[in-house]
Amino acid sequence: MTLTTDGLEVAFAGQPALDGVSIRVEQSEILAILGPSGCGKSTLLRAIAGLQPVDAGRICWQGRDLAGVPPHRRGVGLMFQDHALFPHRDVAANVGFGLRMQGLDGPTRRSRAAEMLELVGLSGFEDRPIDTLSGGEAQRVALARALAPRPRVLLLDEPFGSLDRRLRDRLVEEIPPILRAADVAAVHVTHDHDEAFAVADRVGIMIAGRIDRTGPAREVWTDPQHASVARFLGHTNLVEVGPGGSVPWGTLPVEPGVHIVRADAFRPAEPDGDADLVAVVEHSAFAGGRSRVTLRTEPGDRRLSADLTGDLAADLSAGDRVALTIDPTKTARVAPD
Repeated sequence: MTLTTDGLEVAFAGQPALDGVSIRVEQSEILAILGPSGCGKSTLLRAIAGLQPVDAGRICWQGRDLAGVPPHRRGVGLMFQDHALFPHRDVAANVGFGLRMQGLDGPTRRSRAAEMLELVGLSGFEDRPIDTLSGGEAQRVALARALAPRPRVLLLDEPFGSLDRRLRDRLVEEIPPILRAADVAAVHVTHDHDEAFAVADRVGIMIAGRIDRTGPAREVWTDPQHASVARFLGHTNLVEVGPGGSVPWGTLPVEPGVHIVRADAFRPAEPDGDADLVAVVEHSAFAGGRSRVTLRTEPGDRRLSADLTGDLAADLSAGDRVALTIDPTKTARVAPD
């Protein structure tokens, strides 16, 4: 069971919102689309749901083109950050709303609502008024409602965006097992890096209407493949490597081209060992068990960011001179913009 899009294009007032977007999501898989606000993430979901006409491309389920299939017949569930629950209905009535639209009788709706509430960890909440729910409970009710009609595909549009960080982190842990237990293909869009990498089986990076990199989270992070993707993911050390591995401060044992040097690639050089880099500390800030250090290379006058741990990191301050090694396995070549 597979959802695919092939070359989707959507433009508003002549400006592309989707520019040749192709994705593939298998049953029981969660694909996170990660990108900045305004990059086209929500437009992609609306197109898959049939709520946004496309100018070109195809949306298929199991190879069947969904062009012309109305939204209510696509087998798609939607979940939004604002819950969109009906305040005048109790929890069971909210969860069973889609089943009511399908024409199912009251006992069947109530039974299915109870089943879904058990799945999301809210057994016994059937008669609760909506205004008595916490933010996390309301979001799980919204998830139960989206899953109740047994959709083939679940689309989640910034589902945790309105929640505080503590609650968001908890739901990020709780919801992926629920989706896998429901055996549904899910597309989860967000601008939050930690959320995307935590919930997804695979991550797609969307920038300016295009998905430039898709893969398992660790692979996308360590090998972004495109300079624009690397910058969006927070890799600030993009270095042009010349013949023989030449770089502004010396050499780096990698092939010529543009490379990221990850912030975790730097280590203090041994006192009697060779250093790959000598630099002056411009700034050092403690960040959860490590120090993010801004360096100015000697020679080369190039600014680099390094994540350092241990005693050296704790003792560094602006103006200090440090000798470091660089792990070449924590670099990756990327296509320039």
